[in-house]
Amino acid sequence: MTDKPLLLVVACALVDPDRRVLIAQRPEGKHMAGLWEFPGGKLEPGETPEDALIRELREELAIETKQACLAPLSFASHSYEKLHLLMPLYVCRKWQGQPQAIEHAALKWVRPQALRDYPMPPADEPLIAALCDLL
Repeated sequence: MTDKPLLLVVACALVDPDRRVLIAQRPEGKHMAGLWEFPGGKLEPGETPEDALIRELREELAIETKQACLAPLSFASHSYEKLHLLMPLYVCRKWQGQPQAIEHAALKWVRPQALRDYPMPPADEPLIAALCDLL
């Protein structure tokens, strides 16, 4: 048993036609600044994970996608100092628009096997194996 609050966040692996995955660098001033992550974020009250992901992709990357284009792949369950994070990871291969770094310091398209070359938050790291297996 833990007395840490449970935080549900959702993440997305955008996969381009060359089977590369988009990662985003956390900006200065944010917790874990400089680390690379899969785009996504917290659910707002009343949102499904899919609704939250569609909203977050719009806000963070200026792209549009639909629920039918989001396929659940894996999830991370990680205990941080002050909270326990539960993070489903979805794969998305279809969207409209070009991803832009609106809320991130940088974006990068990376081959799945090279994802481990980029420092990531501890909760993101276990998701790499599922992406490597898929792609």
